[in-house]
Amino acid sequence: MQMRIAPGEKEASFIEELEMLSGQNVMACYQCGKCSASCPFVDSMDLLPSQVLKYAQLGKKEALLRSKTIWVCASCFKCSTICPKDIDVAKVMEALRLMVLRKDESQININALTIEELAELPQIALVSCMRKFTS
Repeated sequence: MQMRIAPGEKEASFIEELEMLSGQNVMACYQCGKCSASCPFVDSMDLLPSQVLKYAQLGKKEALLRSKTIWVCASCFKCSTICPKDIDVAKVMEALRLMVLRKDESQININALTIEELAELPQIALVSCMRKFTS
């Protein structure tokens, strides 16, 4: 996979939006990997938390917004408390989720769920999904 190192104009606006929404300086991350090492859900993620920050630095907006990782993150703040640069990685994940929701794209299609699936889903997930569709 080819990646450009220097962010272009389009990527720079994504970085600015992400930093504005999260209140974090994603460019401060130097890839120590402590966030990934501390994450209890890393086995279920397609991108490690440190990779999320690297993708953000590179302006890889679409890859991040399609990532399963931002939805798997439980916002337990282990990554945030261990970061030597004081980056609140959980806030970055939340900002990425917010960007997806603002695009009005859902990770869950309520109409496609079976009655059995609806019975097993956590109520908070259903409430969140319904809020998005009704607001």
